[in-house]
Amino acid sequence: MKQNRVLVETKSGRLQGIYEDELYVFKGIPYAAPPVGELRWMPPQPVKPWSGTRSAEEFGPICPQDTTPTPVPGRKPSEEPQCEDCLFLNVWTPAADSGKRAVMVWIHGGAFIHGSGSTPNNPGKTLPNRGGIVLVTINYRLGPLGFLHLKHVTDDRIPSTGNEALLDQIAALRWVQDNIAVFGGDPDNVTVFGESAGAESIGALLAMPQSKGLFRRAILQSGASKSQPVEKAVMAAERYLDKLSLTGKDVGALRSLPPEAFIKAQMELAASGTPGVSAGGLGPVLDGEVLKEVPLDAIERGSARDITVLAGSNLEEGKLFALMAGLDIQRMDEDNMVRRVRQLVSEQYAAGLIENYRAALATRDLPVTPYEIYAAIQGDQHFRMPNIRLCEFQEKFGSQSYGYVFNWKSAAPGFGACHALDVGFIFGNLIEEFHGCSPEAQRLAENMQDAWIAFARIGDPSCPGLGTWPRYGSDRKMMVLGADSRAKTAPYDAERAAWDGIPNNILG
Repeated sequence: MKQNRVLVETKSGRLQGIYEDELYVFKGIPYAAPPVGELRWMPPQPVKPWSGTRSAEEFGPICPQDTTPTPVPGRKPSEEPQCEDCLFLNVWTPAADSGKRAVMVWIHGGAFIHGSGSTPNNPGKTLPNRGGIVLVTINYRLGPLGFLHLKHVTDDRIPSTGNEALLDQIAALRWVQDNIAVFGGDPDNVTVFGESAGAESIGALLAMPQSKGLFRRAILQSGASKSQPVEKAVMAAERYLDKLSLTGKDVGALRSLPPEAFIKAQMELAASGTPGVSAGGLGPVLDGEVLKEVPLDAIERGSARDITVLAGSNLEEGKLFALMAGLDIQRMDEDNMVRRVRQLVSEQYAAGLIENYRAALATRDLPVTPYEIYAAIQGDQHFRMPNIRLCEFQEKFGSQSYGYVFNWKSAAPGFGACHALDVGFIFGNLIEEFHGCSPEAQRLAENMQDAWIAFARIGDPSCPGLGTWPRYGSDRKMMVLGADSRAKTAPYDAERAAWDGIPNNILG
């Protein structure tokens, strides 16, 4: 008979977990000191060891954030407690023994301003129960608390680079290296996986020397490269200070303001359409210290050559963002579409991309309205092309890479194979209104889970339900995941080819 409680001894002290859903679960484990007061915007500091036994039966609070829900049918807004003291992680394991199981570390998405490692939308029990792996999920600092570059505007009084959240993720991965063995995991077989901002975070980690040796494999779902020039980050910081009626000299006020003040400023600036502070304007910064170059540029030069990767995207990523933008964008005319594409990729590349996508969509008998062309280009620019180039660059160094395209269509009209649709399949949390819950949907979910688990275990996502998953290789073989999953050579290649010659820094 399983015990309802279990004790483990970590490097920081003893933890008491709980047995639930046929797994041993440890929640709310601190992996760094609370980033509050003088530690706000500082790199994560070590946890202060505790005496006695610390309960790990409840999730820790999540980073302060706006909880306005996205228009995903059936998804409820987060009701998790929020606090600036948020650097916690969670572990699900079949047994806290010496089993040396494969470890999967989930880095959540949410545009760098939303999300947590404990959201009920991504239940932690699914992958460990199905595949016998150890799962770790993490919180990290978000929005202006994790990505605000204050170094320049405060004349180094607050030396934040704007990449403190990436350093949080590295601190969590170091905790895994130091402690996961007592939870039944193998520190030499760690896979990081994430979606959207989580995948873009992993792309940054692949470019950073600080992450060397912390993981062996990486799964990047919808994103692989995201960064902004330091000049843009400085402008964003200036706008925050202006919104808060502060200057760079008001260091005491910046460190003492309640976190809610920064979230309120973020929401107001984003609502006003202020450049650089929208959901996509806060994220990794090319500061020259923590992140020295565009992640894809570093990867192209071999920064991740020792990492095996599985990377892919959803076929119609951009449709979620178009629906979030409202009816105006769906009714755009040709001139509006051209203007928006120029904002995405610059005037130099816009015309060629538009005509190539118009032809590619028409070849597949798809609508070629300005809205459809823009949504396709936007989704591929942000997500699909960075994932494809990651695979291509890894293959150049002889590193194993596996690619996929997820083309399952949402049950909700107009969403198509949109951004974030894949996550419910990985965590076995299908929402009938959004994903569909047919036997075909359930089978796809199980096959994707088995592939992700197999990749984490041995570095090859082949599994019985999908068959052999070939390497990306020079002929661009990818797995198409959907109602008819199968490996194909260079699927949807006309759109990919349209990006040839466009530099990495325009992607993501």
